[in-house]
Amino acid sequence: MRLLLSFILITLTAISAFAQNPLDFSLHKLGNDPNGPTILVVGGIQGDEPGGFSAAGMLVSHYEITKGNVWVVPNLNFLSIIKSSRGSYGDMNRKFAALDKNDPDYRSVQRIKEIIRNEQVDLVLNLHDGSGFYNPKYLDKLHNPRFWGQCVIIDQKDIEHPLFGNLEVMAESAVKKVNAGLLKKSDKFHLKNTRTREGDHEMEKSLTYFAVRHGKPAFGIEASKSFRTPTRTYYHLSVLESFLKQAGIEFSRDFDMNPRSIKQAMFSQVTLALYGGKLQLDLDNVRKYLNYVPMNKSLASKFEASKPLLTMVDAPNGYKIYYGNRNLTNLLPQFFEFDDSLSSLQVVVDGRSQEVPMGTIIDVDSHFSVNSLKGYRVNIIGYVAPNKGAESDVLVRKEDLTTRFSLDKSGRIYRVETYRGDKFSGMVLVRFTNNNAVASR
Repeated sequence: MRLLLSFILITLTAISAFAQNPLDFSLHKLGNDPNGPTILVVGGIQGDEPGGFSAAGMLVSHYEITKGNVWVVPNLNFLSIIKSSRGSYGDMNRKFAALDKNDPDYRSVQRIKEIIRNEQVDLVLNLHDGSGFYNPKYLDKLHNPRFWGQCVIIDQKDIEHPLFGNLEVMAESAVKKVNAGLLKKSDKFHLKNTRTREGDHEMEKSLTYFAVRHGKPAFGIEASKSFRTPTRTYYHLSVLESFLKQAGIEFSRDFDMNPRSIKQAMFSQVTLALYGGKLQLDLDNVRKYLNYVPMNKSLASKFEASKPLLTMVDAPNGYKIYYGNRNLTNLLPQFFEFDDSLSSLQVVVDGRSQEVPMGTIIDVDSHFSVNSLKGYRVNIIGYVAPNKGAESDVLVRKEDLTTRFSLDKSGRIYRVETYRGDKFSGMVLVRFTNNNAVASR
């Protein structure tokens, strides 16, 4: 048996949500180098641009900063992200010059302004997805000056700054780097200088120009909306890595730099943990509806997510779980009082006994059984014991389980719930591998 530590004592990638609001944006500080430079990366200012906020999310979940510092806000406009809209209350990227205190975005805008102005922040990158392909010359209806996709944007040529004042030079270097790794020649990046202070009144309201006005070098990065999200994310990360290297920030990542590997990383190890990890949901390939999930009304407002773009919000009949702008699943709860007396189960997996902490995912090749424990009842969701008897001390194989009760669409992951009287004590997930041998009876 391979016991995956999935209490997920979720590290920096975790979000303790609902403590305030599940749609508040989160700030993740990567690296611990007080003498090194700090780059602030912002994604999700517009919710219909998944390449940008996915790239920011990848930075949080899949990069390690070994020199320097990277601060990441991957979900600035979280409500618009889950709605897949440009802006639920108007375009947030046009609210940085002046904003009425009654505007619903006012608090978020003020918070991100404070972060931008933080004395530790040396440079700001704002990630977007833009239509078409920007080109300074008119080539055709998709490649011309009117479009915003595939470009690095500056508001002006330079800024007074001790480290990164030459905006044009840095942007050109990033463009050169990304163009050396194009997936197709037609994907070419260009530099776009909006010359904002010369009279571009729309750009005067933007986040990057706010940063520039406060002495912070800032760049916009635009990937084309003509691509699928993994390809957009690839180009965003390629440009981001150029800026990190130019700033002297060193890093490593746990995936290969290509759209396929990016997609695999993006949609792997997507988990949500509740009640201090005693209940965990593996959301890889999860079913659209999960019924009768044990919940507690007073505790349902706190959870931990393995990805910064993962959140849970109230719904009329329960809760909706979103990952970026995807509604992964809908929880239809069954409410219980909770019992904290049990921290683990003794489970025999493929003939080997293991102590399994609550909230853990265990891999099973062939069969498993849960040892009985006095005073507790085991409920294996999708299994009916012979003569409807106890579900502990019984050997269970994959074929003994009803597929429609699995957590995932592939019929591999099942819930093992434990109760003390009428109180819920915790859950373990059993995940059948593809190595299903025939169990000996």
